[in-house]
Amino acid sequence: MPPLRFCMITTFYPPYNFGGDGIFVHHLANALAQRGHRVEVIHCRDAYRLLARQEPAMPYADHPNVTVHGLESPCGLLSPLATHQTGYPLFKAARIREILRPGFDVIHYHNISLFGPNILTYGQGLKLYTFHEYWLVCPTHTLFRFHRAPCTRPHCFACSLTYKRPPQWWRYTGLLPRGLKQVQAFIAPSRFCKDLHHQRGLDVPMVHLPHFVPAADVAPSLSSPPGQAGPVPFYFLYVGRLEKLKGVQTLIPLFRHYRKAQLWIAGTGSYEAQLRHLTAGDPNIRFLGYRTDQDLQRLYRQAIAVLVPSLCLEIFPLVLLEAFRQHTPAIVRDLGGMPEILLESGGGCRYHTEQELITALDHMVADPSYRHQLGLRGYQGYHQYWTADVHLQRYLTLIRTLAGTHGRGP
Repeated sequence: MPPLRFCMITTFYPPYNFGGDGIFVHHLANALAQRGHRVEVIHCRDAYRLLARQEPAMPYADHPNVTVHGLESPCGLLSPLATHQTGYPLFKAARIREILRPGFDVIHYHNISLFGPNILTYGQGLKLYTFHEYWLVCPTHTLFRFHRAPCTRPHCFACSLTYKRPPQWWRYTGLLPRGLKQVQAFIAPSRFCKDLHHQRGLDVPMVHLPHFVPAADVAPSLSSPPGQAGPVPFYFLYVGRLEKLKGVQTLIPLFRHYRKAQLWIAGTGSYEAQLRHLTAGDPNIRFLGYRTDQDLQRLYRQAIAVLVPSLCLEIFPLVLLEAFRQHTPAIVRDLGGMPEILLESGGGCRYHTEQELITALDHMVADPSYRHQLGLRGYQGYHQYWTADVHLQRYLTLIRTLAGTHGRGP
């Protein structure tokens, strides 16, 4: 396939980014660029500032073939707020149309929550949309009902109020269905995600295509992890945002009494103060704060296992692939799309109850060969299913197929 021109449209893009959605777009844009394609990224700096209330701490590098348009409006924070309510990128529409005017072979939408559904009608080319969350069927994005448990039956109006968000009146109009008709394929990273969107009544063409993470660029090392002097203690690792729905609070009471290994927590978020309060200064639990990707690769490599205790319906957490890339197994709550990744790779174990979690922890600590076997399976699964080469082969084949079917794009 000759070089193509891609436009990635996403609310968040590193460093103006919180979670895995922006990280994945960064991976995809740069993987395409490294293979000779031209990529432009449109994201919203105002949206990040609205939620973060500060500027990002760390810069991110992009390949020379990637051009990033970080949009800002003279109206500042009013711009994403207006979009949230109307479904239109009111104060950024002219700039977006200007960027799209030259034309692209592929326009790929990601998390467009603070660009609004009307942006699906902008530009010409083959159009794709990736489910990074549940925004198309859930005003709060997460299907985490009343901020307490996975959503099994919609209570959207009341649930939005518990998140302190005003109702989005555009959801009761034809704005979203009109936009969805402009997209040729919707990419579901997990089969769970695909099935759930169908169950919620989303009647659009969906394709299962898992995420990926790039190859590791930090060689395995026997030295101490970042910030750790002397012998490396046994530790289990959590990596991710510190938010209530991520479930870290379910691990802390356990590790205040579990003395066979420590719990190390890498990440920041709005729930961090509550989590630190729960630890009551217990030295068995360490908060590492924000860590670079290079730091995380070393932390993964030396951890007994990575823990993913999410209480929400995760679609496809990149943290599992990042752990497998370093021969590190995973222990995950048996919920959402996470079990699917473990079943395909054999790279870890699942739990429902705290006792099942303790049993899994004990087995990992007591039997290094078991831990090594799971880590090897995860590593092999990563190379079989979740590398950049595997993903891009399927991604570009999808584009070729759609182009032939719809008579547009490359």
